[in-house]
Amino acid sequence: MTPERTERLTTALNNRQTNLTVVLENVEDPHNISAVMRTADSVGIQDIYVLTTLIPRHKNYGHRSSSSAKRWLTIHEFDNTEECIAALRKRYDRILTTHLSSDAISLYDIDFKESIALVFGSERFGVSEAMQKAADGNFLIPQLGIIRSLNISVACAVSIYEAMRQKKLAGHYDQSYMPKEQYDLLATDWGLNEA
Repeated sequence: MTPERTERLTTALNNRQTNLTVVLENVEDPHNISAVMRTADSVGIQDIYVLTTLIPRHKNYGHRSSSSAKRWLTIHEFDNTEECIAALRKRYDRILTTHLSSDAISLYDIDFKESIALVFGSERFGVSEAMQKAADGNFLIPQLGIIRSLNISVACAVSIYEAMRQKKLAGHYDQSYMPKEQYDLLATDWGLNEA
């Protein structure tokens, strides 16, 4: 591995944000999932949760649109909502769903310095009622047009880039917060510990 490649991978690993994740619930189009993966990698998210309760588990994620982003991410797959929520509760303090409800807060009112899981629902049905009930609240992306929804990969990109903006201002990218065990495992997986 060249020194430039080593530096690039080390920088990316040091910038991974372990207190922010994306949950994709019953997202049908694998290209949407792979687009989210690519964006998640670009802002330093390491863990992605894919929950499939109404659709079959995806065999692949549209490799062309992900530009192999899944190679650098940790994908957690679930087919049971309760198990997914339990796993999220172990690692994140708040779970927020994208849902147009009267109590939904603006994306820009979320404090991304906290540990947060953002849930994005299926293209047709949105976030399930079970996930909404288990979540700590709902959020929406302010919009000024007639159509009140965005493609899931666009909605996710807008949301996690706002998270990155806040986290950069708070200094979250200035040092690694990843637990050493996870850091070492990823460094080995990425080929950084090779002799």
